[in-house]
Amino acid sequence: MEQRDLVIIGGGPAGLAAGIYAARAALNTVLLERGMPGGLVVSTEFIENYPGFTEGIEGFELMSRMEAQARGFGLEIASADVTGLVPAGGKFTVQTSSREITAGAVIIATGVQPQQLQVKGEQELIGRGVSFCATCDGPFFRGKRVAVVGGGDAAVEEAVYLTKFAEKVFVVHRRGELRATKVVQQKAFDNSKVEIIWHNVVDEIHGTDAVEAVTVRDVRDGKTSLLPVDGAFIYVGNEPVTGPFKDLIQLNDQGYIITDENMQTSQPGIFAAGDVRHKLLRQVVTAVADGAIAAVAAGRYLEK
Repeated sequence: MEQRDLVIIGGGPAGLAAGIYAARAALNTVLLERGMPGGLVVSTEFIENYPGFTEGIEGFELMSRMEAQARGFGLEIASADVTGLVPAGGKFTVQTSSREITAGAVIIATGVQPQQLQVKGEQELIGRGVSFCATCDGPFFRGKRVAVVGGGDAAVEEAVYLTKFAEKVFVVHRRGELRATKVVQQKAFDNSKVEIIWHNVVDEIHGTDAVEAVTVRDVRDGKTSLLPVDGAFIYVGNEPVTGPFKDLIQLNDQGYIITDENMQTSQPGIFAAGDVRHKLLRQVVTAVADGAIAAVAAGRYLEK
């Protein structure tokens, strides 16, 4: 069986930062990523609040630089879908669809995935007008009308981004005020293509081969109306990717991994970093910090 000092599960900013620190510490490390290195940040059009980039930077560009830096230090990055994590004789066996790796320590940096509305028509129309990534799919909606569901930073930022292509962008939000930061809100308020539908939720997404409309319901009086749109972009939050580990380590009520300040989980030798962890702020800057701490803590654990 393949032997390693450290396995990092997840290739977003937390995983890549952990990989940089682990590789520089000469730990025999492999980073396993089931998709494209960079995580959800790759689909973020623009990042304005990452220190050091006064003009901001595209999410894809930032993650490409992190990946190149990690590889430059000798980090091995492999494509694999982790299906299980099993304690084995003081070490851990990481199970994937194609290989098994035994390691002395593991860093879980699997991040989060978009949460769905769980309404009629959503699942059936994913990829046919229902999307969770405006940066990926926005160009398909040139000159069309789209709905963005949500009121946080991601929803509002992506709504503004969609105005580059769409004729009209409706932001459907259940409250009477947005949760996005003030500077992000102002961009939406100043854009004539953005219309906010306050106090409403989406009850159903209509369409046969593609999205044709959404049913919105006013949460104050229960009245429903049909909103003709060609696309529905869902930004109602995220859920942690912890399925393969949920029976091994302690999670909070929302499924996020509980760690101490050194990123140590309830299972000695298993660390967690980034958005998958229970914490106050989920941003690239905090994910990178988590990854660095986790790698150093894992190294000290292995020394013992």
